[in-house]
Amino acid sequence: MKRDRRVKILATLGPSSSDPSTIEKLFNAGADVFRINMSHADHARLNTLVSAIRDLELKVGRPIGILADLQGPKLRVGTFEDGAVELENGATFTLDSDETPGNARRVHLPHREILEALEPGHRLLLDDGKIRLRVVACDATHAETRVEVGGRLSNRKGVSVPDSEIPVGALTPKDRKDLDAALAANVDWIALSFIQRPDDLAEVRKITRGRAGILAKIEKPQAIERLGEIIDLSDALMIARGDLGVEMPLERVPGLQKQIVRACRRAGKPVVVATQMLESMIHSPVPTRAEVSDVATAVFEGADAVMLSAESAAGDFPVEAVETMNRIAGEVERDANHRAIIQAQRQEPEPTGADAIAAAARQIAETLNLAAVVCYTTSGATGLRAARERPAVPVIVISPVIATARRLALAWGLHCVVSDDARDENDMVNRACRISFEEEFARPGQRIITTAGVPFGTPGATNMLRIAFVGSDGRGGI
Repeated sequence: MKRDRRVKILATLGPSSSDPSTIEKLFNAGADVFRINMSHADHARLNTLVSAIRDLELKVGRPIGILADLQGPKLRVGTFEDGAVELENGATFTLDSDETPGNARRVHLPHREILEALEPGHRLLLDDGKIRLRVVACDATHAETRVEVGGRLSNRKGVSVPDSEIPVGALTPKDRKDLDAALAANVDWIALSFIQRPDDLAEVRKITRGRAGILAKIEKPQAIERLGEIIDLSDALMIARGDLGVEMPLERVPGLQKQIVRACRRAGKPVVVATQMLESMIHSPVPTRAEVSDVATAVFEGADAVMLSAESAAGDFPVEAVETMNRIAGEVERDANHRAIIQAQRQEPEPTGADAIAAAARQIAETLNLAAVVCYTTSGATGLRAARERPAVPVIVISPVIATARRLALAWGLHCVVSDDARDENDMVNRACRISFEEEFARPGQRIITTAGVPFGTPGATNMLRIAFVGSDGRGGI
C-alpha cells in the first residue's frame, strides 16, 4: 500500500481506538505511525497495543512506526478544604510547603524545586493557564503572589512556571519504568516531555543506546532558548503547541512553529506538529474551517508529520479524523503553491559526500522526470538526507533492518520497504527496479535513480548514483 501524500500522519491510540479492528481502520485511513501515551497506558496495555500493531504490520506488509510518549514531570497544586476556591483578581494568594488542605488564601505546592527556583516577578500559570499569578515575595518554603487573572481553582490542577528553569530532570521514576517497558516492547520512538535543556536528553540516550529514536517535545520557553542544541542531541522534534501556548503568549506560537520546522529541516531531523489540529472532531464528524487551515499550514510549511491526539484516542470519530487529515494533506500537496514553498525553503547540502549525492539525486530525478528516487540504507541516515531534500518525485527507502524502516515511517515522503541488502551493483539495480514496479511507483519503460554505498552493507557510506530503466518484467537496465 502506498500513500498519495508525503507528510506523515501520527495517530494516538486510546479508549476509542485500542482494538485491532479500529487500529487497522486507522492505518487504512492514513495513519503511518501510532502514538501510545504513557500518561494513560500501563505496561500491559502498552504490550497489547504493540502486539496489535505488529500483527497489522505483518498483514499489510508495510513497516509501521510506534511512538511511546513518556508522561514527564506533572507539577500540580495540592488540595483544598472544600475541593475548590474562587480566586479574585488582585487578591493575595500563597503557595507553600504546608501539606494541610488549602483555602482562598493559600494552598500546598508539593514541589520544593519550584519554590526554590521562583523569584519576585516570575509568573505562575495554573489550570492550563486559566489562572495567572505574579510572585511578590518568596523563599524556599513559600511564594506570596498577586492574582492577575483569577477564577475557580480546584484540587491538583497543573502548575506552569514559564519564567523559571526548574532543577528537575525530564525523567521521573514512572518514566524510567515506562521507558524500560517501551524498549522491551521494541517501540521505534521515545517522546520525551518537559525538555528544558540539552542535558535532559543525555540520560535517555544513555538508556536507549540506539534501540529507539529520541523525539524531544518542545513545550517550554527554556527549550526554545536552546533549540539548536536540543535539535543536535535529538533524533526528531515535536512542537507540542498546547503546553507551549500555555507557557508563552499564544500569538508567538505560529511563528515558533515555522521557526522550529525550518530549523529541523536544515538539520535533517523529522519534526511533528501536534496538539488540537482537528480538536472539534472529538465530538463532531467534520472539523472547523480554521482547523483545516491549521493542518494545511503545517503541510505547506513542510512538516514531516502532523499528529492527532484526543481526536483519534478518545473522540467519537477517530477514523474520520484520520481520513480528514489525509484528505487535507493530499489536497495541499497537489496545490502548485506547495511545491513552490517547499523549493524556496531548500537548504544547501552539507559538505559531505552523502549529502551531495542526496542533493544530486533529487536534482537529476526532477530534471529527467524520473519515476522515483530509491535509497538503500542500513542506519536510516541516507533516507533522512533524501527526505531533507523534499524531492518532487517519490522516495523509496530499501533497508535490510526492519527497525530502521519502522523509524523512517515518521519522515517526510519516505516509502519504506524491508528487503535484503544488495549483493552487487547489478542486484542493486534489479532490486530497486523490481520494488519500484511492485510498489506501483514506476511502470515499464520509466527510469529511476538509485543511491547506495559501496561496499554494500556499510552504514554511512553512500557514495554512488545509478540511473536505470524499469524493464517489462520489473527488472532493471542501464
